[in-house]
Amino acid sequence: METIEKAKMLFNILNERKAVDPVLIEVTGITSIADYFIIASGSSTRQVQAITRHLEKRMREAGIKPLGIEGEQNAQWVLMDYGDVIIHIFYEDVRKFYDLEGLWVDAPRLEAKDLP
Repeated sequence: METIEKAKMLFNILNERKAVDPVLIEVTGITSIADYFIIASGSSTRQVQAITRHLEKRMREAGIKPLGIEGEQNAQWVLMDYGDVIIHIFYEDVRKFYDLEGLWVDAPRLEAKDLP
């Protein structure tokens, strides 16, 4: 599967659980750790956990396993590593505090309305 197709698939799965303000950031050429970051949030820690579990389940059904998942228990900031795509799922207030989008302000980004 092409990296952009995997990123779009992950992005669309996030939207199935009503993730808040998801954004897909292309970091190819800016960092060597991944080609895309997906940043989204949930309005409660339960929603963050539900999004995380749903995403992991749907990707496993597609035959894609994460390299690692961190922070699911606390559900303030969950990081899911799918190799060339890294997903950050925040509790809304924590997302505002860390402002990852601000760190990658020069990177091209796509929002839900921009994806098929």
